[in-house]
Amino acid sequence: MVEGPLALYFEPYAEYLADQGYSQVSYWKKTFLINEFSQWLSREGISVDEITATHEEAFLRYRARRRCLKGGDRIALSDVTCWLQEKSIIECTATTLVETSAVDRVLQEYRSYLNEDRGLAPATIENYASYIRHFLTDISGEDELRLASVHASQIADYIRRNAPRHRTFASAKHIVTALRSFFRFVRYRDYVHIDLAAAVPSVAGWSMASIPRAMPADCVRVLLNESKKWRTPDGLRNRAILLFLSRLGLRAGEVVRLELGDIDWSQGCLSMNGKGRAERPLPLPHDVGQAIAAYLEHGRPESTCRRVFLRSRAPFEGLASHSDVCQIVAHAIKRAGIELASTGSHQLRHALAVDLLRQGLPLADIGQMLRHRSPDATRRYAKVDLDALREVALPWPGAMP
Repeated sequence: MVEGPLALYFEPYAEYLADQGYSQVSYWKKTFLINEFSQWLSREGISVDEITATHEEAFLRYRARRRCLKGGDRIALSDVTCWLQEKSIIECTATTLVETSAVDRVLQEYRSYLNEDRGLAPATIENYASYIRHFLTDISGEDELRLASVHASQIADYIRRNAPRHRTFASAKHIVTALRSFFRFVRYRDYVHIDLAAAVPSVAGWSMASIPRAMPADCVRVLLNESKKWRTPDGLRNRAILLFLSRLGLRAGEVVRLELGDIDWSQGCLSMNGKGRAERPLPLPHDVGQAIAAYLEHGRPESTCRRVFLRSRAPFEGLASHSDVCQIVAHAIKRAGIELASTGSHQLRHALAVDLLRQGLPLADIGQMLRHRSPDATRRYAKVDLDALREVALPWPGAMP
């Protein structure tokens, strides 16, 4: 029997936990924690609409004195307050600290600007915000943030110290792009009165300098053959993901965002939203269709989520980000006994492009299949076509060394 101010909301929250697919053990642990929290709120004279993060911390300290605090208690308690927020039982600000730093306030405005004014994807917004948080923390240190006092030499010094360190050209370029975007925003909001975006230096790089890091074709075959033996729900999901990456060349983020309604079984095609939010249809090969059907029938847990690929543990929601797909690929490579320097998911997309090129498919057709917006993105695969390069190579002058 639940006592205290949360007693009224216990049954709806218990039904929510059951709908999310939690096991019996997890269900009882979470509901027992709610009961204790509700009793503590009653003793302290705190009503539901007064709950704050300070109260959560105080309860966890109280619980730690009475019994061993488990690692999942903090997350379980946070889940309760998040659910109360979603149901509009408590205010969204009730679970946050009253004191918000100046960096957090600026970043909150910047996120809104990127979303509402610029229309960027959520993943891009979080990437930009992460780069800007690091920059603002670096220039302000322990002092108060003063955007109006930021000058060009600080920006150049920051890039000189951070951009080259253990970063590829593309990664360093992302920092520069994020900083220019941020300084256009702060001038737009009149936080600064000079064009600091023009003061952000460029990162030196050369077009078409890199070579696509593709997984060798024999490794791809071994990986896909080994995946046929995976019959558990996780294994069925992972095999379907590997086939989407290697047979259709999908990006990791596109796999994460794929929804049930994007698959047209009658026409045998997919409707993909790639970069730039452009929607393009893709054919659904027979083996890919078989793998996804096997996962949907025998491996995918029951859930109201419309994403195709779900977490393997409750709550059964869609995969969080592209890093989840990268971890699945890395685990699959290790499980198949393949030794590679790189274990990222994008190497399967590169492997598909290289294989199509060696089969004689024109670069224009490869770019169309990979949904490249620029021909330059496809043209760099020509550097791995050694047979074609030998035909155009000039003879070595003089005797061979």
